[in-house]
Amino acid sequence: MKLNVGLLGGGSWGTTVASITAKNANTTLWARNQDTVDEINTSHTNSKYLPGALLTKTLKASTSIEETVQDADVLIMGVPAQNFREVLRAAKPYIRPWIPIVSLAKGLEIGTKMRMTEIIAEELPGHPSGVLTGPNLAKEIHSGQAAAAVIAMVDKTISKKLQPVFSTGLFRVYTNNDVIGCELGGALKNIMAIATGMGDGANAGDNTRAALITRGLSELTRLGTAMGGKRRTFAGLAGMGDLVATCSSAKSRNHHVGFEIGRGKSLEQIIDEMNEVAEGVKTAKVVMELAEDYNVDMPISREVYKVLYEGNTVIDAFKGLVKLESGSEQEPG
Repeated sequence: MKLNVGLLGGGSWGTTVASITAKNANTTLWARNQDTVDEINTSHTNSKYLPGALLTKTLKASTSIEETVQDADVLIMGVPAQNFREVLRAAKPYIRPWIPIVSLAKGLEIGTKMRMTEIIAEELPGHPSGVLTGPNLAKEIHSGQAAAAVIAMVDKTISKKLQPVFSTGLFRVYTNNDVIGCELGGALKNIMAIATGMGDGANAGDNTRAALITRGLSELTRLGTAMGGKRRTFAGLAGMGDLVATCSSAKSRNHHVGFEIGRGKSLEQIIDEMNEVAEGVKTAKVVMELAEDYNVDMPISREVYKVLYEGNTVIDAFKGLVKLESGSEQEPG
C-alpha cells in the first residue's frame, strides 16, 4: 500500500520534493496561492518557482492545510525557517498521532535560536522528526541531473522506511542519525554562500572562493561540533557537499544575495527583487549569537554579518579577514 505524504510549502524546493515523492507515494502539496495550486493541478507545472519544469502528474495541490495533512502518513515541512512554527501550529489540529515530520528548511529560528526539529519537538512532542538535506539545487534535479541527499533521523528504522519515499533513479538518498549535524550543516553553509557570492560579485577570483569554502567548512564544523554534531557529518553530503554546491552555483539564492552585494546593490533592493527566501540572511543573526553562546570564533560569519547589518562594505569584509593572523590549519581559527 502506498503511503500518503502531505507537504506544506509550494516554493521551488518544496515543489521539487513533492514531485519526487509523488512518484513513490500519494502526495498532496499545500500552497497559499490559489493560482499556484490550480496550475499544479491542471498543467502539472509551477512556473513561478520552477519555470519550464514538468511535475509528476499524480501530484495534487491544495490551499487547505487540513486537506493536505489529515490523511498523511508522513508530513514534510517545506516552508522557510522563520515561518516554520506558524505553519506547523496551523497544521497541528489535523496531524495524525505519531507520524514522522521531516523538515526541508535550512535555517535557524530568530529569537529562540532553535533548529527546525527542536521546534517540532516543542510543538508536537512524540512525533519522530528529521531533516532532508544535502547539495540539492531544485532546478538541476528537475532538469534530470543526478543528485544525492541525506535523510537524518535519530531512529534509523524510521529513516530507512522513509528512504524509498524520497528516492528516484537519479536522486539518491542516504541515511544519517546525526540530526543536529545535518541540520546545522544546511543552515550554516548559507552564510558561507553569501561570503563566496560577495567574492564572486567583486571578482575576487577562484583562489579566494576556494579559500572561503575550505575555511568556511572549518568554521561551520567548529560551531556544529560544539553544538553536538558529529565531525564526520560535516565532511559528508550535509556539510561539504552542500557547501560546495551552494558556494559555487549561480542557482543558489544565498550565493545570489552575496553576488549582488559584491556588485554594489543594497540588501533591501536584492530581497525586494527575489521571489524566494535566502535563509542565510536571517541565519547570520542567529549564528553570531550562537558563536558567542558556545565561545566559537567565526571570522567569516562575523564579516558577513557586518556587511548585512552594520553597513560594512565587501572590501571592509575582505580587509577584516586578511588582517587575521594565519595559524596552523590543524588548529581552530
